[in-house]
Amino acid sequence: MPSTKHNTALTNWNGPLGLPEFGAIKDEDFATAFEAALASDLADIEVIVANEEEPTISNTLEALQLSGNALNRVSAIFWLRAGAHTNDAIQALEREVAPKMSRHYSRIMMDPLLFSKINTLYEKRKTLGLDIETNRVLEKTWKGFVRSGAKLNETDKAQLAEVNEKLASLGAQFGQNVLKDEADWALLLTSEDDLAGLPDFLRNSMRAAAQERGHENTWAVTLSRSIIEPFLCFSENRSLREAAFTAWSLRGENGGDTDNRKIITEIISLRDRKAKLLGYDNFAAFKLDDTMAKTPDAVMQLLEPVWEKAKAKAHDEEAELERLILEEGGNHGVAPWDWRHYAEKLRAQKFAFDEAELKPYLQLDKIIEASFDVAGRLFGLKFEERKGIKAWHPDVRVFEVFNADGTRCGLFLGDYFARTSKRSGAWMSALQSQHKLGGGQKPIIYNVMNFSKPAQGQPALLSLDDARTLFHEFGHALHGLLSNVTWPEVSGTSVSRDFVELPSQLYEHWLSVPEILAKYAVHYENGEAIPKELLDKVLAAQKFNAGFQTVEFTASALVDMAFHTSKTTIEDPLEFEKTTLAALGMPKAIIMRHRTPHFLHVFSGDGYSAGYYSYMWSEVLDADAFAAFEETNDPFNAELADKLKTYIYSAGGSRDPEELYKNFRGKMPSADAMIEKRGIN
Repeated sequence: MPSTKHNTALTNWNGPLGLPEFGAIKDEDFATAFEAALASDLADIEVIVANEEEPTISNTLEALQLSGNALNRVSAIFWLRAGAHTNDAIQALEREVAPKMSRHYSRIMMDPLLFSKINTLYEKRKTLGLDIETNRVLEKTWKGFVRSGAKLNETDKAQLAEVNEKLASLGAQFGQNVLKDEADWALLLTSEDDLAGLPDFLRNSMRAAAQERGHENTWAVTLSRSIIEPFLCFSENRSLREAAFTAWSLRGENGGDTDNRKIITEIISLRDRKAKLLGYDNFAAFKLDDTMAKTPDAVMQLLEPVWEKAKAKAHDEEAELERLILEEGGNHGVAPWDWRHYAEKLRAQKFAFDEAELKPYLQLDKIIEASFDVAGRLFGLKFEERKGIKAWHPDVRVFEVFNADGTRCGLFLGDYFARTSKRSGAWMSALQSQHKLGGGQKPIIYNVMNFSKPAQGQPALLSLDDARTLFHEFGHALHGLLSNVTWPEVSGTSVSRDFVELPSQLYEHWLSVPEILAKYAVHYENGEAIPKELLDKVLAAQKFNAGFQTVEFTASALVDMAFHTSKTTIEDPLEFEKTTLAALGMPKAIIMRHRTPHFLHVFSGDGYSAGYYSYMWSEVLDADAFAAFEETNDPFNAELADKLKTYIYSAGGSRDPEELYKNFRGKMPSADAMIEKRGIN
């Protein structure tokens, strides 16, 4: 019998506001807590299976949805730590837990007696008088069992379970390898010549990054986007830009223990094997079967026309950058480490402002306030910070969230600064999702960012891209906070992958609303609002460099699809990436936004595998959705905001996403609004 003695702080959340008592949890507590929680979950399942009564919604579907509460809680804290504040002990356990969890869920989802009960309900669902949400949950649950192998014979079940377990291990290792490459690399600068062109905000961030690594009187270029991207924009030293860019692009392919090439080959092979076991032509067909797009062909019909327009636009942009290089006396073309640098100069030339001029007006605290204000204007939410509450790291901020009528909505936690213990990127997740089943529960939602931490006593200043990222992830957070469903299965962001980015990408639009920028874009030194002249320039420049940005993204989406629709075995993933891009006509001066060896979306777990396109699929929806507000000349139109809340932010996966969108907008959109928004038409 496994040990059931464990730290109950992981499963009984008795901290302030219903949070876990993070201060009472040690790294070594997780192993025994997982053991006990896994055993408890299986005991819950056994009760369902052993029930000799006729299967009902209550004794089968509801019981299944409410099972495994202890495991959900331990998992929520552990995976939060693994992403946002990891260490050697957590990473070692992650490599152990990932395959163990896969094995556990395979056992449940392939249980013939449990599936028989679900199948009984599914086959007579039309006679049960179910409401729309319950019927959808039953159908999704049944399909989840089938997609997990419940209908396979015992031999194929064993093979699929083995494949899933191996994929879980490889995904965990892939992510850890990228994190280690990022954490281990830093370019230390010591002279004023090395710092040529770098604005004060970037120097301050680089000084803080050097100090975190134990270096005084030094400036560190790191592989955090909040440092390396502005460094590539502003550094006048081309050789340093090349060194930094090369390290950035080679994450996950540096040889040694952190090299991801063999892992990628094995992941692709195992995914293809999984798809074939489940009766699909390829892994993309398997993944897309449960999305709005439905098929790889539908995805390509979106991506290919955009790709051609983006290439043409990027070609024109490159010609302008080459002209600028010649004007400065340069004798080289545009290399990938040059593009951001000369594009920033071109923007300054065309629109008479640069990022350094804008950044003093974009204080992190003010942009957080802006995101809360928009949520208040649209949805009536109010955010009150609760200081002094211990979370997983001292930087984490805790906010209690209230509805317009004063009732408690839930909790929101923000972890905003980069550190070596945190994986790169930005994301939203939940410690606890909303639902009304049983006793119900309120959502506990968090955002994780990687902004540069300022020197002591200095404000954190953001780039415009950083500010958009904050609004984007907060849009996801609102999807979780505003969830108003009965069943956990369809709560919050539990929607199809190519619909989940709609609430987040749509929310970005409100950052650019002039009255929001005018109110919250204030200078950190004197509190003066951003000058209207500068604000007008910022808004006029929104489509600048659109070809570059669209090529970066679309190349990643196309390579993702190519990997997962390939009819041949892929022995060398980097050669496959190279030949795929060559066939597409990838501009030599641009690389994928996420090259294959560090493509965390696709290979660190399978969340966005054969699914990176979904950002653009959702962008088609978000451009059209915001156009609805623009058509009223009121970005906070109360009637539209109410429909937006009801059908998009609160509905979760309770209905078909196409139906939800049509309820909000009245129709499905074409890609035209998205192409216009990007400026590549």
